[in-house]
Amino acid sequence: MSRKVLITGGTGLIGTRLADMLIDAGYEVAILSRHPSQSRYRSFRWDPKAGTIDEAAVPYADYIINLAGSSVSDGKWTEERKRDILTSRLQGTSLIARELAKPTQRVRTFLSASAIGIYGDSGDRLVSEETPPASASDFLVDVSQQWEKAGQRVQELGIRTVLMRIGIVLSTEGGALVPLARTVKMLAGAPLGSGKQFMSWIHLDDLCRLFIQALEEPQWQGTYNAVAPNPVTNQQFTETLAEVMHRPLVLPKVPAFGLKLMMGEMSEIVLGSQRVSADKVLQHGFKFEYPQLKPALESFYGEEE
Repeated sequence: MSRKVLITGGTGLIGTRLADMLIDAGYEVAILSRHPSQSRYRSFRWDPKAGTIDEAAVPYADYIINLAGSSVSDGKWTEERKRDILTSRLQGTSLIARELAKPTQRVRTFLSASAIGIYGDSGDRLVSEETPPASASDFLVDVSQQWEKAGQRVQELGIRTVLMRIGIVLSTEGGALVPLARTVKMLAGAPLGSGKQFMSWIHLDDLCRLFIQALEEPQWQGTYNAVAPNPVTNQQFTETLAEVMHRPLVLPKVPAFGLKLMMGEMSEIVLGSQRVSADKVLQHGFKFEYPQLKPALESFYGEEE
């Protein structure tokens, strides 16, 4: 049976690692890119902004993994930046949905990224896939809701659709861990805000393995939280990271108002509390390689002195 996977956002943090792991697992991989020549893999050109895509791209695929979208953590959230964060997700997903409505395609499964941002700032309440989204006045809630709606249009075409609500992805190649580790290394690490806000995290390799299992097993459909089963508070996260990196935490907490001054509205990412349940993926038989934070961080920094 043909096992060809087409990835949007294939040059990003998740897409790069996922493509490698899929190839190791015996899949053929191609990516959709605005600059195809820059990829190590077979690639097709698309431009979601212009609504154009290589006609051969979607008919190539048995599976599509949709990760395309501007990073929420690069630079302050100006109005223009926020528009880009939202439209880059909606335009890409809508373009794929449009192509999947054509009779030339043979895609069996559509996997799309979403984010735990859909739950808003939920304090210390444990939220699950059954929890209704928070109010859409929060930017990340609004983005996640609209992104999932765009993905559900594929489901309406009768294609098995899986929406992964991704937590804080741990990797040394990018994402939130890089700046946090840098501050700890420079002895400038400190809990952010109250430090009591929950962080629901997942190791990059576990996230990619989760995607692959959802691709392979037909009982996966609908929404899933892609988070490890043991969320921690920001203070616990910072202390564990300092311990693994053998650095003391000498500074007091970074006050919330200081973060808001520095980061503007983007401070929502680090000040919001999200304690997210992984029960549904565990019930589907997924086994985490890194269910606990300390071994996950040691996989990156365990050798450092």
